[in-house]
Order: sequence, then C-alpha cells, then structure tokens
Amino acid sequence: MQIFYSANVFDGKALFSREESGHCLRVLRMRRGQSLAFTDGKGSLYEGVITDDDPSGMTVKVTSTESGYGARNYRIHIAISPLKNDDRLEWFIEKAVETGIDEITPLICNRTEKKRIRKERLESLILSAMKQSVKCYLPCLHDPVPFTDFLHFSHEGRRLIASCDPETVRTGITSSFSRGEDITILIGPEGDFTLEELAMAIKEGFEPVHMGPSRFRSETAGVIACCSVYLANI
Repeated sequence: MQIFYSANVFDGKALFSREESGHCLRVLRMRRGQSLAFTDGKGSLYEGVITDDDPSGMTVKVTSTESGYGARNYRIHIAISPLKNDDRLEWFIEKAVETGIDEITPLICNRTEKKRIRKERLESLILSAMKQSVKCYLPCLHDPVPFTDFLHFSHEGRRLIASCDPETVRTGITSSFSRGEDITILIGPEGDFTLEELAMAIKEGFEPVHMGPSRFRSETAGVIACCSVYLANI
C-alpha cells in the first residue's frame, strides 16, 4: 500500500500540500477520479477520490476512514546526541520511524560536537519514512535540549540510559522493560556520556543499560534500542 499525507482534513475532504500534490500528480501521474489512501499523521487512515488535480494543491474527497490504524499500546521516546556526520543522524531517524517511535529529542551533552540540527530536513525524512512504512502516526521531532534540562522533564514509564562504562552496573536492554511499557531512552554522543552525566541520570531515576559486548556507534545504538522495543512488543 502507498499512502500520502494531508494535515488538512475537514468536512469530508482533504487538501494536500504542493509537495504531496506534485508527487501524486506529476510523478505518479494520478488524475481526477482516481482513488488513493492517505493519513493525517494522527492515527487515521483514509480512502479517498481525487476531485481536484491541481498540482499546487490537490483536493480529495474522503470515502472511508479507519481510526487508530497501527496503534501501539506503548510509546517510545529516544533522546540522542546530534552527530558530527549529518548522514548518520538522518539514517537513525529514518530507521527509528520505520520500526516505530513517537518522539525524538536531540540531546546536547558535554561531548556533543555538533549542537545544531537541520530540523526541516529531518522532519521531511520523518514524514517520508512514516509513509514508506505505512504508519499513520507522525513522530514528533523536538528542538535540541541540554542534557541536564532533559533530565528534569516529566517522562512517563521506564527511563533508560545506554552506557558503555564497564564499572557501572548495567542491565541488558532487552531485560530492562516490560511489554506494553512506555520508554524513554538516552543515547550519548561519540565518546559516550561522561561519568558525571551518567551519575546525574541515575540520580533522576534513569536505569543504565547495555547492548551486549560490542561497542556501537551512537546511531546504531539508537536503532538497536528501537528494534529491541519493537520486537518485544510484536
């Protein structure tokens, strides 16, 4: 199934952005009267018929609606340090959306080398990955947040921090949460969290976890975290 995205669904019709309209009409060469599937990114999967094939703003009449399509009984929030190489962060975000994630927060740590993100570019990747993987919930990308500030935010469910420190008592990530449990996971930068950051997180209720004997890049650790939660809940 191929799905499109519209943030403007009301009164039995949907209005599409220039980008979505152009892809549908110019690239895929769909026309008025043809049917398509789309989502509002809030959990609804719609079927509809194109009533206006203007490539600058297509209109679709809604013919059916399925609410809560692909809904999960847990939420996952990963706070990950921005990476020096933009391509690696983009790869993580794409795979995280495909496996299932609700929130992503760029986490500014002591060892974070690059403190800015290309938010518009990343949001475009999130939207594309959501459609490609046929999901109907659009994950939220937050603005970058300092590590200490993030610790004091309210986090529902289990709170985990991935650490490479062999002196810290850590639990294997697959044994650190229960099926159906909301999870927030912290993933550090190249060089890992500092011991001071690790201690602060533990004091705030974050449990240290490991991902086995191998040492992974930050983006790989983030994907492993997402996959661990996904596989535990299928």
